[in-house]
Amino acid sequence: MQETRSICCYCGTGCGLIIEQDENRITGVRGDPAHPANFGRLCSKGATLHLTSGSAGRALHPELRQLRDQPRRPVGWAEALDAAADRFADVIRRHGPDSVAFYVSGQLLTEDYYVFNKLARALIGTNNIDSNSRLCMSSAVSGYKATLGADSVPTCYEDLGLADHLLIAGSNTAWAHPILFRRIEDAKRANPDLSITVIDPRRTETAEFADLHLQNAPGSDLLLFNAMLHVMLWEDLIDRAFIRDHTSGFAELREALAECSPGNVATACGVPAAQIVEAARRFGSARAALSLWCQGLNQSHHGVANNAALIHLHLATGQIGRPGAGPFSLTGQPNAMGGREVGALATLLPGHRELANPSHRAEMAGLWGVPDLNPVPGLPAVALFDALAEGRVKAVWIACTNPAQSLPDQRKVRAALSAAEFVVVQEAYADTETADFADLLLPAASWGEKEGTVTNSERRVSRVRRAVSAPGEARPDWAIVADFAGRLATRLGRDPSAFAFRDEAAVFAEHVSTTVGRDCDLSGLSHALLDERGPQQWPYTPRSETGRARLFEDHRFPTDDGRARFAKIGHPVKDALTPEPVDARHPFRLLSGRLRDQWHGMSRSGKSPILWGHTPRAEIALNPADLARRDWEAGTLLRIGNRRGALVLPVVSDDAVAPGHAWVPMHWGGATLAQAGVNEVCSAVTDPVSAQPALKAAAVSLSRLDVAWRAAWAQRADDMMDAQRRMTALRPYLAGFDYAALTLIGEGCPVVVLRVASVSSVLSSSSVNSGSGMRGVPGLDRQRQARLDGAARAGAETSRSDAMVVPAVIEALDALFGLAAGDQVLAFEDAGRGVSKRAAQVDGRLHAVRLAGECVAFDWLVDAIAEGRSITPLRPWLFAPVARPPIDAAARGRTVCNCFGISTSEIDALLMAGVDLPGLQQRLKCGTACGSCLPELRRRVRTAGSAQAVRV
Repeated sequence: MQETRSICCYCGTGCGLIIEQDENRITGVRGDPAHPANFGRLCSKGATLHLTSGSAGRALHPELRQLRDQPRRPVGWAEALDAAADRFADVIRRHGPDSVAFYVSGQLLTEDYYVFNKLARALIGTNNIDSNSRLCMSSAVSGYKATLGADSVPTCYEDLGLADHLLIAGSNTAWAHPILFRRIEDAKRANPDLSITVIDPRRTETAEFADLHLQNAPGSDLLLFNAMLHVMLWEDLIDRAFIRDHTSGFAELREALAECSPGNVATACGVPAAQIVEAARRFGSARAALSLWCQGLNQSHHGVANNAALIHLHLATGQIGRPGAGPFSLTGQPNAMGGREVGALATLLPGHRELANPSHRAEMAGLWGVPDLNPVPGLPAVALFDALAEGRVKAVWIACTNPAQSLPDQRKVRAALSAAEFVVVQEAYADTETADFADLLLPAASWGEKEGTVTNSERRVSRVRRAVSAPGEARPDWAIVADFAGRLATRLGRDPSAFAFRDEAAVFAEHVSTTVGRDCDLSGLSHALLDERGPQQWPYTPRSETGRARLFEDHRFPTDDGRARFAKIGHPVKDALTPEPVDARHPFRLLSGRLRDQWHGMSRSGKSPILWGHTPRAEIALNPADLARRDWEAGTLLRIGNRRGALVLPVVSDDAVAPGHAWVPMHWGGATLAQAGVNEVCSAVTDPVSAQPALKAAAVSLSRLDVAWRAAWAQRADDMMDAQRRMTALRPYLAGFDYAALTLIGEGCPVVVLRVASVSSVLSSSSVNSGSGMRGVPGLDRQRQARLDGAARAGAETSRSDAMVVPAVIEALDALFGLAAGDQVLAFEDAGRGVSKRAAQVDGRLHAVRLAGECVAFDWLVDAIAEGRSITPLRPWLFAPVARPPIDAAARGRTVCNCFGISTSEIDALLMAGVDLPGLQQRLKCGTACGSCLPELRRRVRTAGSAQAVRV
């Protein structure tokens, strides 16, 4: 077995890991104890990376289609890139450079980013290159620039253990950045006096760990921060000397805060005034205050103002530029920071230069050897897809991101992709929602298969190393782009040698040369130095012995006068808290967010059945009071709708969600649901400065979906390749139902699970033969979808559909699950009640089931399949309508601890016997490895203790 040191490819924590490989196969991963970001720890996602590294679902060969109504066909790389160069050159000649665009990803390596950026700006002459970091970090970028003068995170991970007060806002760190949360837990153990305040509309796992939780109204963070500063001013908890000597704009802000007292804003914030005062006192009296934030602040139509107002708290108290203190944005993606260094956002240039600055453009033109750069700002993500829909952009190149799942207002996004003349998708996975729109699909190398660098949240540059070869004909992203650029340059009459990079190290060397003298100076770094000295923080010049842990220790800031700014953008504003109000027709505020064990659209994390165990399917969470008020039960299917669209999900009771609010995870989309996921209804309104969309809060209606028919299928797959093939084959059927959920479970062999429901009932065979009411098989009936769209735009209840599920659909699905009529299956039919059930065995074990018309026993039957149970003792119960399993097949429940496969049933059994958290860890080992399950374990122990106290 061989080993390779590399970096995790999920969040921006940047954890080091050691890849274990055998020949050309990754067999395991473990944390790198020498990496300063994680010191050997990995979260549940990072610890299972080896389980997602196979070729399941991968794009293996270039595929091209000449016409939209044709399927793509495999082609060689030369034909693929020649076709791309021909099409892009033709569009550019006919419509100019700004008729093409590139939409790239915070998951690309810095080298990939750099070549894309040079291609767009220096060769083609367009600034239409934006990153999906626009969706997560652009408001933080603009907030730093507005206050500190540059996009420079001033803190480091070490500060988590040096602070005596943590303010965490809009971040469920326990789930979104689990390894950083482990460091917070360590800090609390080492210093019990460490004060933690969490500001979040949900009582998240992070909020439960806090000493003070302000459960604020969505979008009220700006008001709340300004009210906190009002208290600090009133009680003289500010550093007047720091303000006088090192800042500007304070007098104007102080005047604007006059009416922003806690009493005046408490109602709007949904937080008692006393809590606001307490939060202000904790921050203002701290020896060292550190703030952490993420998408809850950024994904807002005033996200930059949120960021600025939080940074103002640090400037007013002098809590910056010293150990344990400062504003610390938590990066969402593994290399969003690297993309910011490279300038891969539409309004930026490399080295933190500004596109609007003529001298900056001239510097980059000189470095790239071109006469000048286009001064016209590029199109940020939402505007880019608007331009596609309107025909202003004709061709788009999408790399390592999935806008057909991740962007807001999904119907508009998908219409834009359909309207484009030419769509290139450069992607490791062929099964993303966006890949369906590709005219040219280019297979890219992925984690473990490519070389380069990434920069994490604390400005630390680390080496990503190749452990195995990419499958099929997949190539590194930078190499694909450089090859295309050379071909395009020839067609445009330009010199292709600018893209003749020898290797990744040569790309990195050119990249760091563009940062000389900039605040993000990386000119002392190279692949060789990083290999020799390990990960380093910037700035790092040729004279550096080590990187700089903290910025602004001299209290000099990269502004014209060297002072930090109390930026006017962070003043109290009259804007609505959220981009659209709730009203009588849309009375619920829908929030979205991340889960512990899934990542983005699940194109990678969804390949591991283990990572489905904690949250097996998408649900909408409501406060128990809202369920009781409307007489809804857990599991009821609800239609979530507004003028943009609708989706259908089962409801779950969750008292962590405030009354009047609803919460849906962001990860599920059209690959696993009947609709495009939560982004179907999310607003595309953007922040006026950062152009980041307000994905966090939408006004929606909720109504019960009256279901006339349900069905569910499950089958044990041979391996992940087999499971992925089956899931791909099932995807076209999902949109044909009012509700569908395609999931994957199991710790050994994966089990593919499909649940569907319809407001219609099943037609008779004679009706089918006459063609009456048939839906397309597979796919979605356009007339029925038009009716749903109209109901969604009107905010109305979905009416019963005229179309019905036909036997041909069931037969097709049965065939995909190995339950076709000709197979050796057990069957049960009750035509009078419309109930039909089937089961199949392999080697005496339950292998597959289908329940239609009545699905009460489905959950425990799925558990039996996953556990490989013998069919003999189950045979009398296979088709019985019983929710409780036979005594020898107890329901397992959700997986809480992925590392040791510990379920809720195992944990709850011990809790009922009075076992505490140390006892659980000793007996079950849960919470003793990656630690991602510790927040839930603490909550379950606390809840069990409260229940026992009530019983006593």
